[in-house]
Amino acid sequence: MTDMTKKTISYKEAVTEIEEILYKIENEELDIDELSSKVKHVSTLIALCKKKLHDTEVEVEKILNDIHTD
Repeated sequence: MTDMTKKTISYKEAVTEIEEILYKIENEELDIDELSSKVKHVSTLIALCKKKLHDTEVEVEKILNDIHTD
């Protein structure tokens, strides 16, 4: 895991970084030596995004349930 993923980054920052890496892959701008590490990094960022989405969904559902029970 890189320093960027060790510290807390926002969902938007993670998505932006994923998009930048995918752009470089699609346009063959990545050296073959970088490709594996970048794909692993994207995988880590995707997992982080999925967790943030899940946590946000749970939080929103709780808030909505609180509104309906009041």
